Amino acid sequence: MSIDVLIADDQAMVRAGFAALLDAHDGIRVAGQAATGAEAVTLAARLDPDVIIMDVRMPEMDGIEATRRILGPAYPAAHVPRILMLTTFDVDDYVYDALQAGASGFLLKDALPEELVHAVRVVAAGDALLAPSVTRRMIAQFAAQKPRPAASAAVLSDLTEREREVLVLLGKGMSNGEIAGTLFIAEQTVKTHVGKVLAKIGARDRVQAVIFAYDTGLAEPAS
Repeated sequence: MSIDVLIADDQAMVRAGFAALLDAHDGIRVAGQAATGAEAVTLAARLDPDVIIMDVRMPEMDGIEATRRILGPAYPAAHVPRILMLTTFDVDDYVYDALQAGASGFLLKDALPEELVHAVRVVAAGDALLAPSVTRRMIAQFAAQKPRPAASAAVLSDLTEREREVLVLLGKGMSNGEIAGTLFIAEQTVKTHVGKVLAKIGARDRVQAVIFAYDTGLAEPAS
């Protein structure tokens, strides 16, 4: 089964380049292209893609608002897509907002071709694009700039001590293997704990767990 991708970017050259690259790989099919955020919302509902590559800055509606609408309760398609945000490291200040809106990760516009293909496969599989160290730094940076909402005591109290430990390590951007090594438990056990944590805190994926960990104070930005 192929991964259907919708590309949303206001630059025609970027869309064409990404489309040509992705279509050249087995198991990936570009289902459509959008030039604005509003068009992305419309096409997402009609095409029902698995992954949306969404530029942050677009006319009519930016990528963050488009993400909110697509991942909102009124979304009419058969299943909810994974959204991969496109950004530029030294320009966009909206990465944290995009992740809070429900994006499963982000990719720099100057990423290598193989990184784009890898990113699409990762988010399509239901994982978050958290591995690169730059992602961890940016999440910490933007989390530090945001006012922290009141912690959800009820949700936190529902976590076991081990699940809290796992959530703290998720907040540091650790992989399952890294968490297993830190806690001296099997990686499969970590996977089970992660699944339970995501279910209890109502997180779609690991990115949302990281956001939750920062917002509740379980994780702190690096100094």
